[in-house]
Amino acid sequence: MHRAAITGGAGFIGSTLADRLTRDGVEVVVVDDFSTGRRAFLEELLQRPNASLVEGNVLDADLLAHAFEGCDTVVHLAANADVRHGLEHPELDLEQNVLATSRVLEAMRTAKVKRIAFSSTGSVYGEPSVFPTPEDCPFPSQTSLYATSKLAAEGLISSYCHAFGVDGVVFRFVSVLGERYTHGHVIDFYRALKADPTRLEILGDGRQEKSYLYVQDCIDGILTGLSAHANPDFRIYNLGTDETLVVDDSVELICGHLGVDPQIERTGGARGWPGDSPRILLDCARIRSLGWRPRVPIREAVLRTLAWFDDNPGVIESVER
Repeated sequence: MHRAAITGGAGFIGSTLADRLTRDGVEVVVVDDFSTGRRAFLEELLQRPNASLVEGNVLDADLLAHAFEGCDTVVHLAANADVRHGLEHPELDLEQNVLATSRVLEAMRTAKVKRIAFSSTGSVYGEPSVFPTPEDCPFPSQTSLYATSKLAAEGLISSYCHAFGVDGVVFRFVSVLGERYTHGHVIDFYRALKADPTRLEILGDGRQEKSYLYVQDCIDGILTGLSAHANPDFRIYNLGTDETLVVDDSVELICGHLGVDPQIERTGGARGWPGDSPRILLDCARIRSLGWRPRVPIREAVLRTLAWFDDNPGVIESVER
């Protein structure tokens, strides 16, 4: 990889990947409109001679074609990731996840870029009957608009691989934790307890059980998957750990870190909201066969995330706004 464009490059995973690539000598073009990405994440990055920023929306085909000029790889991370509130704005997932991926692929065709890495989700498996869940598991009914849109985007990429000789690598992530994390239950609970340490509302019964992945392990997985094949191809890799954490245990970690003992109020049944998968555990044997291994256990990933919140109170304030 010599020159890569990262859509959503000012976000949590995107900026972390951009940091890694530039330190490894890769030229990086960050594409972001800062609707959810943060300029602060790019301050050090953009001081490096091999990093640049193209500010704008991934629906802008001309902007993308300009950003992708001279690139050999596009890492498409930009997306609407608000699973919980997806039903309130049904067209957002279609627009930001499906249509945007189509624009990215067309801009790649214009700029003659032949390789794409795509951030999908373990939620595409809905509520499977097989755990750990492998990449070739039969899909049950889709349970969220977000997962449906990601699966549609995967299909678009597969089609471009077959039709135009694109090399496509899809990564189905579990939830990712670590420094620069700004979206999900860990920051929601931390922020709520900082505001009122006497009570905490948990959506669901607290027994939702999911795998999580530390952000640097996630970056290692992306780079491992990208380097695995040189020929045009389409392949899918699950990215997660072999362990899980239930919500109640996550709450215990957060409360212990903050030194609080709130009254817990559980609302709802087995799932937190419509579309929430109560259990996610992925079979990652395919990417592990390439030599990748997660190094940071889930509990340590949670604690590193909390420590980063402590050191960056402005992040909490900006999420509140």
